[in-house]
Amino acid sequence: MAPNFSLASVLGVLLVFTLFHNPIIVAGQHIPAVALFTFGDSNFDAGNRKFITSGTLPQNFWPYGKSRDDPNGKLSDGKIVPDFIAKFMGISHDLPPALKPGADASRGASFAVDSATILGTPKDSLNLNQQVRKFDQMRSNWNDDYILKSLFMISMGMEDYLNFTKSNPAADGSAQEAFVTSVSSRLKYNIEMLYSFGASKFVVYTLPPLGCLPIVRQDFNTGNDCYEKLNDLAKLHNAKIGPMLNDLATAKPGFQFTVFDFYNVILRRTQRNMNFRFSLTNVSCCGTGTHKAYGCGLPNVHSKLCEYQRSYLYFDGRHNSEKAQESFAHLLFGADPNVIQPMNIRELITYPVNTNMSEFWKEPVERNLSLVHDNVVSASESM
Repeated sequence: MAPNFSLASVLGVLLVFTLFHNPIIVAGQHIPAVALFTFGDSNFDAGNRKFITSGTLPQNFWPYGKSRDDPNGKLSDGKIVPDFIAKFMGISHDLPPALKPGADASRGASFAVDSATILGTPKDSLNLNQQVRKFDQMRSNWNDDYILKSLFMISMGMEDYLNFTKSNPAADGSAQEAFVTSVSSRLKYNIEMLYSFGASKFVVYTLPPLGCLPIVRQDFNTGNDCYEKLNDLAKLHNAKIGPMLNDLATAKPGFQFTVFDFYNVILRRTQRNMNFRFSLTNVSCCGTGTHKAYGCGLPNVHSKLCEYQRSYLYFDGRHNSEKAQESFAHLLFGADPNVIQPMNIRELITYPVNTNMSEFWKEPVERNLSLVHDNVVSASESM
């Protein structure tokens, strides 16, 4: 007698078969359920610095976390880019700080620390090499195959160039080039170290236009203009990132990467702010001074807080608002090569491991994005 199969039972068998043969796929997205590891400075710090220093940190207090009513050590009014990327990857919680005791790091962690540098050893922070070594110390938490398939994001260098410019205001072109070479070489060394620990998929930020940060405009009294000396340093640094990663992908089997053009992403929002629905891009939402760029969250500093943080590109003098961070995350995860190349994060995650890349980073076409007076409303008129 032939067995009596119902449609429901057949579908049930097919579902079980699918689950067992595709055990690491995020439901509905066809994205492998892998981990996210981040390395960097204050832009990526998920709250690590409070586990390093006993000092008072402004990011642990309101108005940081204002949009979520939760000051949690992140330098934003709410979530930061890695939190949104984690969500897009199907991770059910914000990316935890690696230094937090008992943190759930099963789907990755943030090793980034506020004030981190690539060169040197910053006080009460971790430089990039120390972050990479901390990952190595924790590596037994994840098996080798999982690490191989996971995503490694790096955003660092801002502090190196801000510190260099303050310490060497008269540095000539050769001194600047030598410093940029030192920074980029050290960055490459640490990426190679992560590769030796089993990482294969890398996302690397270029530096933003540092001279356009509200804190830089304020410190160097540039008014509505950007401080071009710092922008030039950022461009020198950024020009080395793509070729460096191309070389690594050519020399190291299975090395995969993409470069996020953070410089021009910020520049577009700075110059054409209303296209992106930012009323103000040259001053901060929280702080004091000509560009409201200093003192947000600090005790005994009478900093001002804007009424509506979502209209600002920057929440404080050097860190972007949650609204901006979410837009960056969408670009990282799904934009075209105009923004991130040679592939976006979604494509990088699904790219077969142990496979050499078929496309590489290419020098972007010059788009003539010259800096102009970028806000209709001046800093003095805006607050």
